[in-house]
Amino acid sequence: MKVRPLYDRILVERNDAPEKTKSGLYLPSSSSEKPSQGTVLSVGLGQLKEDGSIRPMQIQEGDTVVFGKYAGTEIKIEGQDLLILREEDVLGTLN
Repeated sequence: MKVRPLYDRILVERNDAPEKTKSGLYLPSSSSEKPSQGTVLSVGLGQLKEDGSIRPMQIQEGDTVVFGKYAGTEIKIEGQDLLILREEDVLGTLN
C-alpha cells in the first residue's frame, strides 16, 4: 500500500536500535530506547501558507532524519510500525 502524507508531513520508518554495545554485550529489546532517527519513506506536497500557496518540502524520500524522542504519531500499516511527523519536528538530516 502506498501512503502519501498530507501537506508538510512525512512518513518515517525508524532505524533499528543497536542490539549490542561496542564492547560486545547484547542488549535486551526491553532495555533499549526507540531510535530517534529514521528513513523517510514518503513526503507530502509542502506547507500550506496563509495566502493559499504551498512552500515545497526541504526533506526528500530516502533521507535519513533525526527527530525528537516524542515527536510524531506512531501508526501501523500492513504490520509495519511507522511514524508520521511534521517537517518542523525534524531536527536535521544525516548524510
